[in-house]
Amino acid sequence: RWHLFEFEDQQWFPDFLRDFVTDFLQFVSNKGKIYRPIVPLLADHLKASGTARIIDLGSGGGGGLLWLNEALKASVPDLSITLTDYYPNRDAFEHTVRQSDNFSYVDTPVDARAVPAHLQGVRTQFLSLHHFNRADAISILQNAVDANAPVAVFEAQERSLAGVLGMFFAPLSVLLTTPLIRPFKLGRMVFTYLLPIVPLVVLWDGIVSVLRTYSVSEMQSLVQSVEGSERYIWNIGKVTSGTGVVQYLVGRKRD
Repeated sequence: RWHLFEFEDQQWFPDFLRDFVTDFLQFVSNKGKIYRPIVPLLADHLKASGTARIIDLGSGGGGGLLWLNEALKASVPDLSITLTDYYPNRDAFEHTVRQSDNFSYVDTPVDARAVPAHLQGVRTQFLSLHHFNRADAISILQNAVDANAPVAVFEAQERSLAGVLGMFFAPLSVLLTTPLIRPFKLGRMVFTYLLPIVPLVVLWDGIVSVLRTYSVSEMQSLVQSVEGSERYIWNIGKVTSGTGVVQYLVGRKRD
């Protein structure tokens, strides 16, 4: 695993460019329905955890959960989802809330390593665990276990040559889908077509994210490093999703 830098993670990286990148990622996630295979797993996890509330960490643009939300409500009709991020994309969060009334969001930074106590529910992470180095990833899980909070982590990729090669098609996808992303922003068009910063950042960050992604065995190692992990029931593995995979790590306190 190579923990190289992503532009998205850098404090100096302009917020508006970060938002354009996360908006694209959420759009693709939504339209591609890449999390379809884990819907039963997450629905069962919510029921077993005794909650219908999701606290999503590292939500990015937030919109990627819109399709998943509708799919989950078939099994969890009273589902509610709270979007959070260390760099909250408020415009995108507002847009998501307008699409479905069971969404809410926190408009101040939320650190996945120290989640506020009042945010109670299943702590989810979609395609964000790889942003954290090993020590911080352990801190995220440790914070959840210390709070007796159920967790559900999903990575819609794995570290492989095919994963890296697939990212070379990402800039083309940005160029094709940008006019469809909402809310419409003139700046998004400028920094995609006139000054193609967004496609280039998506290419670099995409390749790096694949190289950063934890494998199933590495996620098992993270759990083993968490104090009190034996108090939890853990389920770690991966499922096929289209031509790719979704790796997952879910855990909840034993009854």
